[in-house]
Amino acid sequence: MPRIDVNRSGEMEAFVQVVDKGGFSAAARQLCMTPSAVSKLVTRLEARLGTRLVNRSTRKLQLTPEGTTFYEQSTRVLADMDEAERGAAAGAMPRGRVSINASMPTAHCLLLPLVPAFHERYPDITLDITLTDRVVDLLDERTDVAIRWGALASSQLVARHLGDTAQHIVGSPAYLARHGTPRTLQDLEAHQRLAHTFKRNMHYWPVRVDGQIQQLPITGYARASDGEALRHLVLAGAGLARMSLFHIRRDLDAGRLVAVAEDLNPGEREPIHAVFVGSGGRLPARVRVLLDFLVEQVTQDVLDAGGVGPDYLP
Repeated sequence: MPRIDVNRSGEMEAFVQVVDKGGFSAAARQLCMTPSAVSKLVTRLEARLGTRLVNRSTRKLQLTPEGTTFYEQSTRVLADMDEAERGAAAGAMPRGRVSINASMPTAHCLLLPLVPAFHERYPDITLDITLTDRVVDLLDERTDVAIRWGALASSQLVARHLGDTAQHIVGSPAYLARHGTPRTLQDLEAHQRLAHTFKRNMHYWPVRVDGQIQQLPITGYARASDGEALRHLVLAGAGLARMSLFHIRRDLDAGRLVAVAEDLNPGEREPIHAVFVGSGGRLPARVRVLLDFLVEQVTQDVLDAGGVGPDYLP
């Protein structure tokens, strides 16, 4: 049956903007429409589909399961339409906004120093950068790309591997001068062992003793909400921490931190990925070029060197 009177792309765009902006008024401002007109488009869309896509309240909007599925598919369809239009325009460059989530250490050492070079290559792309060591839900947080350390849990996300890094137990020279340099498991048990507060953090350090991996509980008197705060605790002499070489490489080279108990290091390496929703072939061009840029710039040599930015001091 022909659908002459149905502006499906307009309804879809209105719905996606309502979700992205978190409300009808914000979506209306983005679309240069009235809130009532946007509401009517979404209501008409729901009526045509025969299902509710979003639950409305005075405080916030919440997607239904059907709404979540339709949102994911709609963003891909609209991205394909944008891509087709850009492909028809000679010399068109990717444009638009890309939201990125990264941990504090990753942002300081990798992401933020790369922003000027990315802007020079893609001047029509705007980056929204959020820093947190908390693992965010990309759909809930409206995030296009997240840079994550460690093994990835099974999910609908797609990942591009950027490299990996070793782990070391480190302390400041001042702390070690006061409390001694640990070399054995018994030595480590007598020291302050600092850690993160976020849920995905392990509550022990893996150590290799006589060829066997053992778990050393983390029992320090202080914990930190992110890796950069933990680094500053160690630099201040609060205790020892087990950290990524990528994060503390420059501190080790400068003598601000010292690796200890290396004979107990199990030698595992922690991977780093850029994760996103959807397949590479169906990504908006603005997201795809950012991923390609990260893969190009964040090499294993860069990770081994401790990042691309200048030294940052405590």
